[in-house]
Amino acid sequence: MNILITGGASGLGLATAEAVEKEGWRALVVDVREPDQRFEHVTADLADRGEAERAVRELAERAGGLDGVVTAAGIDACGRLEDVPAADWERVVQVNLLGTASVVRAALPYLKHTRGKVVTCASTLGLRPLSDASAYSASKFGVVGFTRGLAVELRGEVGVTLLIPGGMRTGFFDGRPEQYKPGPGAELTDPADVAQAVVFALRQPAGCEVRELVVCPSTETSWP
Repeated sequence: MNILITGGASGLGLATAEAVEKEGWRALVVDVREPDQRFEHVTADLADRGEAERAVRELAERAGGLDGVVTAAGIDACGRLEDVPAADWERVVQVNLLGTASVVRAALPYLKHTRGKVVTCASTLGLRPLSDASAYSASKFGVVGFTRGLAVELRGEVGVTLLIPGGMRTGFFDGRPEQYKPGPGAELTDPADVAQAVVFALRQPAGCEVRELVVCPSTETSWP
């Protein structure tokens, strides 16, 4: 199977690409940065709809179609609304929500042909917001609504799964002020474990839907 993965240069995206390859499938990576050279890839800024669409089409045509899409790309801009520059705040929504929609829209003709699957990546903060994360929460609440609507729209044509992960041990927290990093005792999930949940959803036969998956540490503070 050909599985296109956004954000595949690091974090959950990279873990998913690795898990896909272990299944004997083909990982096709889209990221703003150059990913591991072992994966077929195209660099693209998902905040730019044209770049996102081009990347999907290029990889799909190169691979001869798509059987699945995993939208793992995501960014954040921490801080109170009045303190985060407007351009930074809006870019979070552009990448996390609008970029997800652009990728899925471009992939649909290929996925409908194969009765493939879409796995979108939201967050526990897309269900329960925290202070100083309004951009991230807004974007992930949007992904939740987008995915639930998409599942209704595409039923019988394309499988749709909403992944809701909690905190993971990735570079997502790098470069933040200390108050926005997990505390020294925080328990975070290995992204490789979350990637296994993604593979589980992708592995289901056509017509069998894993609609939503919450995957988080047992001590996750943002869930339930």
